[in-house]
Amino acid sequence: MHATIARRIGRLCLLFLAIGAAHSNLPAQTAARRELQFDAASVRPNRTAGCRGRWDFRASHGSVTAVNAPLLRIISRAYNMTDDRVLGPGWMEAECYDIAAKASDSVTDHDLQLMLQALLEERFHLVAHRESEERSISVLLLDKGVSKLRPYGAKAPDPEVSNGTVLFMVRHLPDLCERLGKVTGRPVVDKTGLDGDYRIVLAYLPLGSTGDGPDIVSAVRDQLGLRLESQRGAVEVLKIESVNKVPSGN
Repeated sequence: MHATIARRIGRLCLLFLAIGAAHSNLPAQTAARRELQFDAASVRPNRTAGCRGRWDFRASHGSVTAVNAPLLRIISRAYNMTDDRVLGPGWMEAECYDIAAKASDSVTDHDLQLMLQALLEERFHLVAHRESEERSISVLLLDKGVSKLRPYGAKAPDPEVSNGTVLFMVRHLPDLCERLGKVTGRPVVDKTGLDGDYRIVLAYLPLGSTGDGPDIVSAVRDQLGLRLESQRGAVEVLKIESVNKVPSGN
């Protein structure tokens, strides 16, 4: 009996130690995040009506550049999500901004995302939290172990476009997943294990259209060497609690 009581007391002591250690790490994590700041950052509204026209977003080598980019897209890229997984006010898709932020070239892409999150919190007073939702999803996988994606800048013939076929081009896999999600009507989760800059060109026939051309699933398989697989699973989403439309001064 005494041995049993001793074991229980020992477990309780370990539990309290674990809780204390977790809480003691919180200030250190917060301090580390505060240290992740850009050397210089400019955030300005882009006055293009309705965010029409060309937009651009890049984050690499210690710099973030956005031109005429909807706030929804900037937030989704900062949290490594597609637009359809960011839940917030509808105006975020119709208000665009220009961002020029610079840090050391040695900053990792992961830290660059954390720095952009901190910048959004500072300038837009963004308050958000992550949640998990059960949804019907599509998973993007390698079809036969090797993709047909070409490096960005590579010269190669584009797919043939017939009457009624839609052609689009993107550079990064998150952008591809986002576009595929809009076409298929469900979130697309990238599980290819690929990372980098690619010249992704896809030609497909929209759902319900008649004409000569592959559907989206066949196009992804035959033209990109990837596969869309339907599943039911947990999807991480970002819920926006509050965000300002006008950023604070530079």
